Order: sequence, then C-alpha cells, then structure tokens
Amino acid sequence: MQKLGGCAGECWGGFVGCLVRRKQVDASVARAEGFQLAKRLSVFDLIAIGVGATIGAGVYILVGTVAKEQTGPAITISFLIAGIAAGLSALCYAELACRCPSAGSAYHYSYLCVGEGVAWLIGWSLILEYTLGGAAVARGISPNMAVFFGGPDKLPAFLTRPTILGIVVDPCAAVLVFIITGLLCTGIKESSLAQGIITTINVVALLFIIVVGGYVGFKTQWVGYKVPGGYFPYGANGVLAGSATVFFSYVGFDAVTSTAEEVKNPQRDLPIGIGVSLFTCCVLYMLVSAVVIGLVPCSQLDPDTPIASAFASYGMNGAVYVITIGSVTALCAALIGGILPQPRILMAMARDGLLPSFFADINKRTHVPVKSTIATGIFIASLAFSMNVDQLAGMVSVGTLLAFTAVAISVLILRYIPPETTLLQSPSPESEFNNDNKDHTQKDKGDETRRRKMAAWSISIVCAGVIVFASAASAKAIPIVPRVALCGLGSAALLSGLAVLTSIDQDDARLTFGETGGFLCPFVPFLPVACILVNTYLLINLGIGTWIRVSVWLVIGVLVYVLYGRKHSLLVDAVYMPIMDENEHEIDDIS
Repeated sequence: MQKLGGCAGECWGGFVGCLVRRKQVDASVARAEGFQLAKRLSVFDLIAIGVGATIGAGVYILVGTVAKEQTGPAITISFLIAGIAAGLSALCYAELACRCPSAGSAYHYSYLCVGEGVAWLIGWSLILEYTLGGAAVARGISPNMAVFFGGPDKLPAFLTRPTILGIVVDPCAAVLVFIITGLLCTGIKESSLAQGIITTINVVALLFIIVVGGYVGFKTQWVGYKVPGGYFPYGANGVLAGSATVFFSYVGFDAVTSTAEEVKNPQRDLPIGIGVSLFTCCVLYMLVSAVVIGLVPCSQLDPDTPIASAFASYGMNGAVYVITIGSVTALCAALIGGILPQPRILMAMARDGLLPSFFADINKRTHVPVKSTIATGIFIASLAFSMNVDQLAGMVSVGTLLAFTAVAISVLILRYIPPETTLLQSPSPESEFNNDNKDHTQKDKGDETRRRKMAAWSISIVCAGVIVFASAASAKAIPIVPRVALCGLGSAALLSGLAVLTSIDQDDARLTFGETGGFLCPFVPFLPVACILVNTYLLINLGIGTWIRVSVWLVIGVLVYVLYGRKHSLLVDAVYMPIMDENEHEIDDIS
C-alpha cells in the first residue's frame, strides 16, 4: 500500500493532529485492485446473519435469572424496552451503513466522521469484544450438549474438559472454532448459507417453545401470572433494571454492517437486514418470555435452565431435547456471528495503515480476508481452549456500547458538521479565484463557519452533559445533595446543547456525503442523543472491575497505535483542501 502523497507537516502539527484527522468517504484505496470483496449477499443473507448473531443462548438463561431477581412476570416489558433502546442504535447504524457501505462498521464510520483516534479506540475495542465473545460462546457449547448423553458425567471423551497443569481446558471448543474458521474461509455466500440453516433450526426451536408452551398455558390458565405482587412485583425500577440486563441480548445486529461491502444492493438491503433482524429477535424474545413465565411462577424457575425446567415440570421431558437443540444451534450461530465481523475489522484497519498489511490481504479465489480470518480463529481457539472467560464477559459489553455511542455521535456530525475538506494526491499549484465572486463567497463562508462552530460546540456540550448526568445518576455512594446538583448540571448542559442543535439548520453537505439515497435516521438530533444517553448510562454501570480490566487492553492499544499505527497511517502525509475551494478551482479550470 502507498501513502497519499504530499506534505502537510508532521501529523497535522503533532500527536493531537493525528487523532483528529479523518479519511475521505470515497477513498480510492478502498477500491484498489486486491481489496475487493465479493458482492454476493442478499437481504435474506443479511437477516440470517443478523438473527443468528443476535439470538444466542442468552434467551434460554436470562429469562429465569431476570424474572426471578428483577422483574417478575413483567420481563416481557423489559425485553420490549431493551429492544427499543437497541433500535435507537440500529437506526443510526442503518443511515451510516447506507452512506458508507464499507467493511469496518463502527470503526469505519468513526474514522470518517470523528477522527483517527476515536476510530482506533473503537476498532481496538471491537477486537476485544469479538475475541472474548467468541471464546465464551465456544466454551458454552459442550456443557449444553450434556443433556443428549444423559448428563455432564456421561459426556464422551471428546466433549469433556480435562485439567492440564491446573487449567481446565476445552478441546471441543477449540476444534469447533477451527471448523467455523474453515467455513468462513470458503466464502461469504457459503458462510451465510450455513448461518441461515443453523439460525432456521434455532428459530424453529423457539417457535416450538411459543406454540407448545402457549397451548399448555391456555390449558392451565397461565398459573405463572397468578402470583403475589401481580404483574409488577418489583415495580418500575425492577423493569428498568431488567431492561439494562437483557439489553445485551440484542447485541449482534451490528454484525450485518460489517458485511456492507459484500452486499449486492447496500442502500436497500442493509437497512432492511438490520431492521428485520432486530424486530424478529425482539418479537421472539417477548413471546418466549411471556410463555415461559406463564407456565411456572417466577420463584420456581431454575435460573440455569428456566425454559427446560418449565416444560419438565409438566412432564414434557421430550421438549427438553428440542430446547437443547435450540440452545446449541443458537450458540453455533452466535459463534459464526462473532467470528465473522472481526477479520473485516482487521482488514479495514490494515487498509488504512493502522495495522500491518498482512491483515488486508483478500484471497483471489474466495474473495474473503482469509489471513485475517485464520489469525482470528487461532486467537479465539487459544482462548476458548485454555481460559474460562466467563469472568471477563463484562469486557465484551464495553466494545459494543462504545461502538453504539460512536455511531450515534457520527450521525450528529454527519448531519451538522460533515467533513469540509477533501484529500488530494498532491498540493494544487494554483489557487486563484474569480475576484467578482470572492466577497460573496467569503460572506457565505463566514456564516457557514459560525453555524458549524455552534453545532460543534453543541454536540460537545451534549456529550459532556450526558457523561455528567449518567455518572451522577449512577454514583449511589455520593451524598444526595451533590448528586442531585450534578444531575441538574448535566441535564441542563444536555438540554441546552440539544436545543441549539434543534434550532440550527443541518448541513446541506449531508445530502452528498458518501452514497446518495438509502435510509435516513429519523428524529435527528433527538434520536441519536437518546442513543448516546442510554449507551453511556450502561457503560458507566458496568462496574469498576470491568473497567480496570478493559483499561489494560486499551493501554496496550494506545502503545500499538503510538508505535505503529500513527506512523504507518495512510493519512500521515495527506494534503487537505476545503471542498468549496476545490469546487471553485474546478469551475475555473473548465472556464
């Protein structure tokens, strides 16, 4: 790969300049020969990828734990609220995926709209998310298969977890990761087909739970809802707490956007794929939880196997096998959905020079990043074999929520202050303009500059207000008076910034940024701001232990960026010219 030519000082005048430099949406490097991914995905493939990556085994477990400890029968409402919250991020993703249909997902959008520093942070966090998430899913498959063999003590040798040097290893998990990795190397269409088959089996199992469970519920008059305390035994606070817990059941739909470069018609298919997959998951979650809670009172649910135990209590032991098939296929689909995006994130970062070019190589026959896929498989298989990553599960959420937040901020930037510079291969030797239009142009530039400054400050104030408000609302150790004061200060900053954004015009350049047409996020700026608020609140409430562990990973990422990415970025010697000046220059050349 070659860097863009020219000389504009060292990293825009220093390290800070490196962090804020942004790449061009239609950078020619993404279209260079050797970087082409095969456009073979249809809208049905995207739905299969989205549903498969989202519906993991969580629904088979969370129903019992959340209903028993936080919500009671109202867990269905919690799934609905969480689905709406996830939908906010989905709408933001849908617009950016249409505008910038390239591999890299949130990393790519952040690089275009926010800057290289935030993009690196998002990309590095997503690597952690997909690695730990894939390892955790892989280690959960063999225990779930125990029911087919009569219990954990009767598992065949190839499914057992022996102890080596005091470490409980899982060879089955590692082998399964390698099998999935091999499948992903064969091609995106083959991978999506396998994902579709596995996801179909999982959805059929969930429909079995809904239909058969609903039949039993009507026969028994839904005894699970006839409990002391009524439908809301823990009140509204319990429902909201349950929503925060089950929110992570919706994580995975963003895997659809990582395949954007491989979609035949991204402007039409990506929004449909994201929306339909998320809506399908929300409906299935709500129906399954409503049925299971109605069969057995919450207090009697087994928190580890709530659905299977609910059916077993009616003597329907055969249904347990169907439920187990569903949970195993859900884990397999989630594993495919977890491994699939990471090679494309690595490829996108390598394209931009932030990682070695090794990760950007595309196989000429399969048109997928085989080297990145193999590297990802080896890393995840190693973790799945040697570590129980359950205690690190919270770290997975950090990458997801950071990505969701960055995407919402990117939508605000795209609408109000889209990039006003363009990259040049070399500095233009001429910069003269028509004197008759110069005064008028300068006046227009002055008005536009003031509007952009107002928008930039307003977005910054909104983000600062969200951080202060969410931190104060979550800090239960702080005395009530300063806590309320901080909440008031944060909400005042949030509302004032939002009011300014509402009162000023959006930038006309948003209409020509990237690909034209496609989906537009509604209710801007309100919807992206709500998305930022929800995700920031969840981030802050992940716990100090999670943040300490994540900080170690982020420090490693900073070192990698400083020592390699900053110096090898394709934007090191990039030259930037205002878009308006470039357009005027083209007009002069024509005349």
